[in-house]
Amino acid sequence: MEEETDTSVSTGAQNGRPQDSKQPPTETDVGGKHRKLAELHRLNQEIRFLEEELEDLDKIDKATSACKEMLLIIENTPDPLLSVTKGPENPAWDRWFEGPVESDGCKCWII
Repeated sequence: MEEETDTSVSTGAQNGRPQDSKQPPTETDVGGKHRKLAELHRLNQEIRFLEEELEDLDKIDKATSACKEMLLIIENTPDPLLSVTKGPENPAWDRWFEGPVESDGCKCWII
């Protein structure tokens, strides 16, 4: 009697083979097969999408040459909203942006 209970525990109650939690699914496991096929289909779609994106990128001109050309034009053209002078037109104008001369002077600075 003891031998029968030991063998039934080690071999499994239904099919006489040892039960292993890492056994591959049987042929009747349709859900697992469907899941794998769905995952494969999704990956194939992603591959097609990436290939199309690469083809589109090959058709686009190089952006770096256009950016370099634009930077050259911007750097060499003076800004029409900025004055061309190298300093203040009126030297007295700078006094508004300087701190007080004495330390006990007015604490109201513009900047």
